[in-house]
Amino acid sequence: MKLDESWISEPRSEIAHWTVSGEKSNVRFRISDLRSRIRPISKALFGTVLCICLSVCVCVSSVAQTPKQFRVCADPYNLPFSNRQFEGFENKIAALLAQQMGASLRYVWWGQRRGFIRNTMNASIKEERCDVVIGAPAGYDLVQPTKPYYRSTYVFVYPKGKGLHIQSLDDPILKKIKIGVHLFGDDYTNPPPVHELAKRGIVDNVVGFDTFYSAQNPPGKIIEAVATGKIDVAIVWGPAAGYFVAHQHIPLEVVPVPSGKTDLPFAFDISLGVRKGDETLRAQLEQILEKKQVEIRKILIDYGVPLLDQKAGSK
Repeated sequence: MKLDESWISEPRSEIAHWTVSGEKSNVRFRISDLRSRIRPISKALFGTVLCICLSVCVCVSSVAQTPKQFRVCADPYNLPFSNRQFEGFENKIAALLAQQMGASLRYVWWGQRRGFIRNTMNASIKEERCDVVIGAPAGYDLVQPTKPYYRSTYVFVYPKGKGLHIQSLDDPILKKIKIGVHLFGDDYTNPPPVHELAKRGIVDNVVGFDTFYSAQNPPGKIIEAVATGKIDVAIVWGPAAGYFVAHQHIPLEVVPVPSGKTDLPFAFDISLGVRKGDETLRAQLEQILEKKQVEIRKILIDYGVPLLDQKAGSK
């Protein structure tokens, strides 16, 4: 039921009718009696409606000006993982994820070392926080990991055709040749190969390479040292090795490092990491990882990442 409002613009009749289902009813009343009552109400109602409309417009405008963002925590100088030129495989994966989410991609840059999560994902200023780390070990307790999307391992890297056939940390040759490893600066946070070499008494012939990367200390320096003969073999995290091996002027051998029964593990599942408690984003990313696993695997292979079969039941 509604009021026939034609009289408002064309007040030719002093009689108004209610219409029900398109037909005028027999209920009539004089317009002159209604006008005195409706005008004050109409002004108040108009003011209320105007305020509501303006508020909605402001909200819509605000949403339109603030598109959805996919904010990634990343190292600005850490090929083959990420850099400011978006050349790393984690940059490619981040772009794929953002595209699937219908979001614009934004980076929060910080060197991937101690304090990385504290200064990015958990930054004190909200605007400086990011939402996801593209590569986090599955057991990393500073983030909430997704299901793993690849598994890789530490590897030996040495020149082909030079008489080396290293397959294990127990090879006696390792006590006689120069071995390059990455050092993080703290004995308790150094990578597994450093600990296992020390356990075997292999210390004096170990050459450390800094992971505080810069233009003067590029991330591929350890692999270049193998190619130029400065060291005889490098023991490196596989994803960091494969990319630079492919860019050397001589052929290099890449061999997975096996773990003995009493050794630390050398193979790890890698996940996306989100802020603890953000189950919504975690679930959304896991759906995309499942949907786009073929494309993601191709990206990893293109960058020379050594891939292992994931352990059954990995979560």
